[in-house]
Amino acid sequence: MNIFERYLTLWVAACIVVGIALGHFLPGIFVIIGGAELAKVNIPVAILIWLMIIPMLIKIDFRALSQVMQHWRGISVTLFVNWAVKPFSMAALAWFFIGFIFEPYLPPEQVNSYIAGLIILAAAPCTAMVFVWSNLSDGEPHFTLSQVALNDVIMVFAFAPIVGLLLGLSAITVPWDTLLLSVTLYIVVPVLIAQIIRRRVVQSSGTEGLVRVLHGLQPLSLAALLATLVLLFGFQGEQIIKQPLIILLLAIPILIQVYFNSALAYLLNRAVGEAHCVAAPSALIGASNFFELAVAAAISLFGFSSGAALATVVGVLIEVPVMLSVVRIVNASRGWYESGAAVRRSSTG
Repeated sequence: MNIFERYLTLWVAACIVVGIALGHFLPGIFVIIGGAELAKVNIPVAILIWLMIIPMLIKIDFRALSQVMQHWRGISVTLFVNWAVKPFSMAALAWFFIGFIFEPYLPPEQVNSYIAGLIILAAAPCTAMVFVWSNLSDGEPHFTLSQVALNDVIMVFAFAPIVGLLLGLSAITVPWDTLLLSVTLYIVVPVLIAQIIRRRVVQSSGTEGLVRVLHGLQPLSLAALLATLVLLFGFQGEQIIKQPLIILLLAIPILIQVYFNSALAYLLNRAVGEAHCVAAPSALIGASNFFELAVAAAISLFGFSSGAALATVVGVLIEVPVMLSVVRIVNASRGWYESGAAVRRSSTG
């Protein structure tokens, strides 16, 4: 993990301060940026999101899908948690905490928007950072790659229906044209561009060339993320200053969701007898979120100044420290995990 990834929370905190300050002292700039739209898509943000997402997707080799069945138990557990549990558990947590427990302490006009942002955040499993978490937990690299590739394929088809269903259940109006446009712009098109770039680089320079390209693009991706956060907090600044506890209140259901889903994936893998080197990344993939996509979708659907955009950004703020804590837990519990009867039978069989 490089210095930017390790201290991402600090960079996000700095972006909060810079964004709020710029939004307060130079509001005209943010008005101009917010108005730079084409077909409900903010052009500056679209460019930044592409710069964020495409380098991450270049890492994915979809040929790894041929290896999916090698670890079918871990794959099955992760798919179940990612697509059948996580979006719905987050929706339940959002309804309970934001719509009920914390509702008196939040701006009433933004409550539904906060709920929407949390739902969007949980509807797409993490892509790039998973490789970091898997490496830190001695995860099986082929499992991690094949699982991420499979999740990306599923995301193309499942993200919009799941988000639309849960927003509808929350009585939030779903702008389907904008949602489908977001899926196309921020999933389908970046995947195609990334795979074209990957194939051409590998053909011309081999694997070493691909490593060099990824190394060169990584700072650009992180810079685009931080620039997007500055813009978001520039729009959200006045609201945060008035109610600084908003970020803390939004973080609570996200934290519960991460620990619940990682524990569920970890325990299910132990129950079915999967090896720890698969269970660890399975738990991490099951808990983490594709926050870059979530930020883009929230902005497209609800706008820069919406509670939905802010809720997804809180996910970015706590991503690194909370996932590092999950890594420590799965590493420290390896002995307990491997003492499970199903795991011992599988290892001897």
